[in-house]
Amino acid sequence: MSAPSPNPENPRHAAVVRVTHWITTIAFFALLVTGAEIVISHPRFYWGETGNVGMHPLFTIPIPASRNTVPTSYGYMLPDQNGWSRALHFQAAWALVFTGLVYALFGLWTGHFRKNLLPAPADRKLRACWEVVAKYLRRTPPDDAHSYNVMQRTAYLIVVFVLFPLVIWTGLAMSPAFDSAFPAVVNLLGGRQSARTLHFFISGFLLLFVVIHVAMVVLAGFRTRMRAMITGGPIVAPERTLEHTLVEVEEHP
Repeated sequence: MSAPSPNPENPRHAAVVRVTHWITTIAFFALLVTGAEIVISHPRFYWGETGNVGMHPLFTIPIPASRNTVPTSYGYMLPDQNGWSRALHFQAAWALVFTGLVYALFGLWTGHFRKNLLPAPADRKLRACWEVVAKYLRRTPPDDAHSYNVMQRTAYLIVVFVLFPLVIWTGLAMSPAFDSAFPAVVNLLGGRQSARTLHFFISGFLLLFVVIHVAMVVLAGFRTRMRAMITGGPIVAPERTLEHTLVEVEEHP
């Protein structure tokens, strides 16, 4: 028994979604690499408005620093790449911001968020989420390969409307110029050093999302998912085997 073939004239992802997805991917990778280099220059994190080597840190990443002015438990330093990494970090950040604005305007204008990301009322239950997880673990072909499941929709909404705005906010709050122009916005985070600490953890959550996202793509069918995100071609669900049919009959007699 085969799943119905989707209409080839109705692409899995709109052109704007595909373009912004890959620009965001490139920008995020650049931010990840350069952000790691920036952290290496001072792997100590503080809370409040100020933080320096003379203060007790909130926590320290146990790695060598790239500057001899930063005390660590290691007897050597890593190469200092702080100059180019900061320049590229800011450029990639602005690329991400502008791309995100384009995606947000597109999503609001076309109803993309409401139609493709907002979970249906019947899916807003813990049982619905667990059923999706169970299918991924069994590697069962998706029921509808042309739409996002409830786990994907929830994760994308959190990333788009919570994590990305927060990572941009905390990133801007570390800037002395932004702090001078909008001190109240920075104070809401607890100060510039608090913003740096929060920025680090939010970036970690985004990295975790990327790892899980890639894993789910692999489990769902890497080739077809990648082709859909590159060319916009529809995803054709694989044929259901007798084993999958029997499993579904047992779950829903």
